[in-house]
Amino acid sequence: MAAQRRNFRERRDYFNEYSDMELVKRFRLDSAGINFVEGLIGNEIRSASIRNHALTSTVKVLLTLRFLATGKMQLCNGDDMGVSQSSVSRAVSCTIRSLSSDRMVRRFIKFPTSPDAIRRNQEHFFQIAGFPGIVGAIDGTHVQIIAPRNNENEFVNRHHYHSLNVQVVFDTQYKLIDIVAKWPASTHDARILNESGLRVLFENGHIPVHTHLLGDSGYPSRRWLLTPFRIPQPGPQTNSNNAHKRTRSIVERGIGQLKRRFHVLHGEIRLSPQKACQVVIACAVLHNICKDRQIPIPADDDDDDSNDEDDSDDYAQDHMQAGNDGAARGNNINGTLYRQQFAETHF
Repeated sequence: MAAQRRNFRERRDYFNEYSDMELVKRFRLDSAGINFVEGLIGNEIRSASIRNHALTSTVKVLLTLRFLATGKMQLCNGDDMGVSQSSVSRAVSCTIRSLSSDRMVRRFIKFPTSPDAIRRNQEHFFQIAGFPGIVGAIDGTHVQIIAPRNNENEFVNRHHYHSLNVQVVFDTQYKLIDIVAKWPASTHDARILNESGLRVLFENGHIPVHTHLLGDSGYPSRRWLLTPFRIPQPGPQTNSNNAHKRTRSIVERGIGQLKRRFHVLHGEIRLSPQKACQVVIACAVLHNICKDRQIPIPADDDDDDSNDEDDSDDYAQDHMQAGNDGAARGNNINGTLYRQQFAETHF
């Protein structure tokens, strides 16, 4: 019993000894930020009793942040911090489940729907390269996972490793304003968007007209989703493509920042697809909290702020594309005509 109390005190002192700079380096949050996160989810992850020296909610948050920030195996985290592997696993699981809850997502990942918020985003995007009417930049990115037990072939991407295909939308501050993390790697970007709530927002009139997303050639052209011209002609098409490329780089750098901040997204997440999706969402929520609190991207990493893989495929050439029915083709034709008119009007 005395040894248990001593280990508990040592573990507590281990967490108390970090300075703010060390916390920023290891956990991507300063001490005030850690207290903020603990205040958000502490009641949900707090142990029902203090028997057997149960881990405090703060310790659970720290263990989880270290796992997300470093991507280290839970057994290594346990060895480093004097906590058993089973305790680390339970602490990380319950904390990630709470961080990725609908309540947390609704609070910290918000797609702008009010006229003022949309106009503000449009003004910020316009300042980049003169591309008008843009509310966000969209893309898909792959997050590597171990081979799942069920439907293993669906999780193999075109780079021949197992992953999730995660849809993200960033604003000019590199904050996530939408994320969908539930699809296996073989799912095309266009299908993920077609079955997302984001499409419903635009096509059911919840977003004002002349409000657009920017996407790469992996997406179909829509009146609300502008993609580059495949073979641009000199003049408006070329000018539009140049401005499109510069403006859409926001999402590539946003993905790079997200993965730099949380190295668990760089390597192989050794969890089931369902739990790996929770990890991705938890990282997205924490990324936006860091942005709100102006916590900088870790300076000790050598990676640049760009997405490290090109996941786009030409929508017209992909035989696995979503929505091959007549309505989808009609929407694509209307979107293509609208894109041409848009380019001639603004470029």
